[in-house]
Amino acid sequence: MALDRLDESLSRELQQLQEEGRSKKPERIISGYLPASGSSGPRYLLEGQTRPFLRMNSNSYLSLSLHPALVEAADRATRHFGVGPGAVRFIDGTFSHHIALESRIAGFVGQPAAKIFNSAYTSNCGLALALSGATTHWIGDQLNHNSIIRAMRIAGVPSQNKGIYRHNDMADLQRCLDEVGPEIERVVVIFDGIFSMRGDYAPIEQIVERCNNYHPKFKDGVITVVDDSHGLGAYGPTGRGTAEYCGVSPDIIIGTFGKAFGVNGGFIAASATVIETVRQKADTYIYTNPLSVADCAAATTALDICAGEEGALILRHLQERTEQFRQGLAALGRESIPGPHPIVPLLVRDTAATLDLVNRLFEAGILAVGLTFPVVPRGDETIRFQVNAAHSASDIDSVLHALRNFRQP
Repeated sequence: MALDRLDESLSRELQQLQEEGRSKKPERIISGYLPASGSSGPRYLLEGQTRPFLRMNSNSYLSLSLHPALVEAADRATRHFGVGPGAVRFIDGTFSHHIALESRIAGFVGQPAAKIFNSAYTSNCGLALALSGATTHWIGDQLNHNSIIRAMRIAGVPSQNKGIYRHNDMADLQRCLDEVGPEIERVVVIFDGIFSMRGDYAPIEQIVERCNNYHPKFKDGVITVVDDSHGLGAYGPTGRGTAEYCGVSPDIIIGTFGKAFGVNGGFIAASATVIETVRQKADTYIYTNPLSVADCAAATTALDICAGEEGALILRHLQERTEQFRQGLAALGRESIPGPHPIVPLLVRDTAATLDLVNRLFEAGILAVGLTFPVVPRGDETIRFQVNAAHSASDIDSVLHALRNFRQP
């Protein structure tokens, strides 16, 4: 067989991943959904398991994916236009729903224009492809998401045109800015809004202030970019994300519809000129089919809900459940990273204890994610909990009760 030798080689690579602790476990398969009942929120069924599970590992922060208005909007759009676009955007694959969503998300984040992608991952790649050049220098936080790091590589950014500053360290950001060479005309400083492994946030107001001091030094200035995929919808007084929480907006906002908004897809929001440049130069936009009209219609409806009274109530409930969980962890004497975001890390600081606790939570019907080396540094082993708006006070109490009974060795 033609693949025999390749399979042997790949098997050795897979074995090495396992030995290094980097291999992923077999994927669990969700096979059923049980709506909220009584004092309990929704539960999920898994193949091979007889008991229902409480999901504390979902980034659907506002729990909108099963909202009747989103389902109806997706169904109506699909019945009118079909399940797929039939072409890329440049070849008559642009539908009215794509334009409506781009206008809606630009307004939601307070930017003049936006362009939607299949994911935030491809959005980051698209921006890097659109803005990079021989005289462009990129600077990023050391804990930036993989999609940002990979975007630099895909765009072919050379090592001498990159700088990395220590996590949320403004003095080190300034060092990176000071080290930019005189031949550079454009500097892009890019960072996560909410750091997905920790739940802490980038101090955008401080980043923008530092960058503004260097803006006159470069021909095209210093451009600030936030990937606020985990922040938008779930963070800030009205859910406008980390920029709203910090009171200052960066120049460009990248985000997703696949987390708090409960649908699928990503976007870049910026000036009309930046967005047209993205449209002309971003391979991850040009050469792939766009989101379905169903995704667009559902995402637009989600934004309408978030901007209204119902969204405010959902966000308030999410904030209350998040605070309940954070206070409960503190009362148990458990270590976490402070902050109001619904990503709530439990710092275990031991690999064996982390894996044991994740397994014992599973036995108690609770799904949570354990993060161990090399995903996180040794000594930072963590269980990442993610609070959702569908969680009830009783649900949060049940998780705290389970943690109360599980003592670290």
